[in-house]
Amino acid sequence: MSAMITAEWCPVGKDNFYRKFDIYQMNWDLKFDNVCVVAAQYGGPVAVIEDRKKHNAAQGLSKPTIFIYSASGQIISTILWNSGSIIELGWSSTEELLCVQSDGIVLSYDLFGNYKHSFSMGDEAKERKVIDAKFFNSFKGTGVVVLTSSFHFYLVNNVLEPKLRRITDMISTKEPPSSWCVLSDERKSRILVAQGKSLMLLEEMSTSAQPICADINSTHTEITGIVSSHDNQCVALFTDTGKVWLGSADLRVKYCEVDTRWRSKPDDFVWCGSEAVLVLWNGCSLMLVAKNEEHTTFAINEGMSLCQEMDGVRLLSRYKHEMLQKVPTVTQEVFRINSTEPGSFLLEASRQFQKGSHRSDEYLRLVKDKLKTAVQQCNEAAGYEFSHETQKLLLKAAQFGKSFIESSTENDKFVQMCRTLRVLNAIRDYKVGLPLTLIQFRHLRTGVFLDRLVLRKQYYLAIKIAKFLLIPEEQGESRILALWACNKVGQTHLQDDVVAREIADKLGQAPGISYTEIANKAIDANRSQLALKLMDFEPCAKRQVHLLLRLNEGKAALVKAIDSGNTDLVHIVIQHLKVHMSLSDFLYYIREFPMAQALHLKYCREHNKETWKSIYEQEDDFNSLGACSIREAYEPKNSSTMEMILNSAAEYYKKGKNENYQSLCEEHARLLRQQRAMQEKLNTSNFVGLSVNGTLKKLLLMKEQKLADKLRQEYKIPDRRYYWVKIATLGEQEDWTELERFSKAKKSPIGYEPFVDICLAHGNKKGAELYVSRVCDDMKVRYYVKLNLFAEAAKVAFEQRNSQALSYVQSKCYETHPDISDKIANMTHKLIRSSTQWVFALKEHKRHKMNNV
Repeated sequence: MSAMITAEWCPVGKDNFYRKFDIYQMNWDLKFDNVCVVAAQYGGPVAVIEDRKKHNAAQGLSKPTIFIYSASGQIISTILWNSGSIIELGWSSTEELLCVQSDGIVLSYDLFGNYKHSFSMGDEAKERKVIDAKFFNSFKGTGVVVLTSSFHFYLVNNVLEPKLRRITDMISTKEPPSSWCVLSDERKSRILVAQGKSLMLLEEMSTSAQPICADINSTHTEITGIVSSHDNQCVALFTDTGKVWLGSADLRVKYCEVDTRWRSKPDDFVWCGSEAVLVLWNGCSLMLVAKNEEHTTFAINEGMSLCQEMDGVRLLSRYKHEMLQKVPTVTQEVFRINSTEPGSFLLEASRQFQKGSHRSDEYLRLVKDKLKTAVQQCNEAAGYEFSHETQKLLLKAAQFGKSFIESSTENDKFVQMCRTLRVLNAIRDYKVGLPLTLIQFRHLRTGVFLDRLVLRKQYYLAIKIAKFLLIPEEQGESRILALWACNKVGQTHLQDDVVAREIADKLGQAPGISYTEIANKAIDANRSQLALKLMDFEPCAKRQVHLLLRLNEGKAALVKAIDSGNTDLVHIVIQHLKVHMSLSDFLYYIREFPMAQALHLKYCREHNKETWKSIYEQEDDFNSLGACSIREAYEPKNSSTMEMILNSAAEYYKKGKNENYQSLCEEHARLLRQQRAMQEKLNTSNFVGLSVNGTLKKLLLMKEQKLADKLRQEYKIPDRRYYWVKIATLGEQEDWTELERFSKAKKSPIGYEPFVDICLAHGNKKGAELYVSRVCDDMKVRYYVKLNLFAEAAKVAFEQRNSQALSYVQSKCYETHPDISDKIANMTHKLIRSSTQWVFALKEHKRHKMNNV
């Protein structure tokens, strides 16, 4: 079996093997001599068009057709080209077909020939025309570079977000470059250009071209081919003398220089991984040149096209789709003739075991100490194989070996490889046509290749793989179903009800599903009614509202926003309705929704007071108009017109039959007039804007007793309030004589506690002692304590026979006045004893009374 597998290996130097094997038998019928074939990387689709030169010669006779095939040769779609002359075809990293026209327009199509978008490469490209173009993988995505007829380069690093940049001119712009390629790294993109035998490096921001030299031994006059490796770390040059030069991307390191003995320019020139280049002269020869200066030739008798991959080259011909790659190291270790690696012995032990031979044990003994390594080699080697039989052979060997070791890690690796191979075999099927290698699969990651299945409308397979690989539902099944639904709404031949019902049945309330995104796709497809039907399944009110607004269903959006209880959403809808409706219709409509009307009024009150008042005027809401006027009156800018605005508010309240507020406004307006009169009379400026209490206090502070009494009578200020204001004023003035006189004028309606408090607040303890005896009995003990008159407080408490009050006084003076504390203790004891005697006497009286009865 090993001999059969290694029979297809081609040695290129010592311990360096390459293999070419079939991927698919193609069922297309293409003559590669008169067509241009462009394949996408990572096992992607293939675009085929008539050869550009022959097409240009007969351009006026017929329109070309672009055929898009899967990698297995299954026709996917066709594009009848009706635009400008095509200069170059290519594929983006998202598997969109890119077409560069001679006028500098770059058009993008999906796998099914649907137009996606386009952009221009600038005015010069349009006027002077494009003569060459190349696509490349940049640090931002898929980029494109064009060369105009005036020999200027223009670059776009990302076709999805095109930002045009002009590249530095070549040293001489009088002759075209003989060859060129794009080098892109993590920071910038550069162009390596050959003009004759001179090499130069062109950059975006550089002021001039940078000459660069390659150590080429042979005498040559022109470099006819330049190609960079997939990782942009290596460069290969082809000269007009038939020499192939391999070196680093900066040309400082030379790997080798090999004479191919072919002087004609190659039809195709690509890297095979990063260790060798493949040179094609169609219908004649296919040569592989390795870095170690070794080379080999593959005989061909038909035209073919090459597609550079990260780990090899795909060869497309009329009848076959093949893969040429370096044999992986682990595969060499397991299958190479006379290999002494543990994996090779384990494979042979597994074969002998399946035959029932005792020699299986002999081979196992050879790898007894390296059995874990042997299992790893067989397991890993299985992943690099396309043949199902070889995969089974290696996996059986790995399973056989791991049964003799106790390692959960090896079990997990084995299970993971089995899962990976099942997925790879499923997507490599000719009906799917996605021939990824293990290296490509690991590089793309699961989400990316699932997206590629979705692009091919392989939704069922994508969901099955997502479940099989245990991908979280939101990232796997739900996301794929959402993409299926987005595609479904684009099928305009189906009725809206049918599509909506089918989508709802499939998706349900799966986690991570956004019906809004699907509805937006329906809107893009001009299916508004379908979008409305889908919106009913959206659980998020915010998304529903925004979708309805996009459909100009403002009234329905307002209902949804109100039902959600989200005031921000209601505000958004209100602003939308104001823009799209006349003011009268808008105001009439929101009257039906009290919440919306209230929020709109609140917004107008803060941002548009004129509209705020006009709404109330239209509604004849005089009470609200009065409130508006009052709010307006108290704004600082209206201090001079406050009286007039308050009179206006009183009029509104009168019309609204609100007598209480009317009288309040009139009284306030009258107070303002009186305050202005006081200011003029007393030659001061601090009255206007004060309240009645504030005005009264200011008059008392100014000792204008007559004006204060007049104000008191006119506004019927209660005695209690007047006493509070008067006491506070006298305290601020520290007019203790007047305060004493005022306290004796008549009985205080608020008691004498405030007199004590105001004296203490201003540090007049002696004055406070004058009033403490007049404090009510319930508060007398506490106020004596406030004045630190503990003996008097204890006396009052004892006279009131209040033991709790005595305890309170004792707690306050326990540390500072221990003698008084002892007296209070005696008082408490006497009080308790007398209380006990009184209770005993009462019981005796009751007992004597019962005896007499």
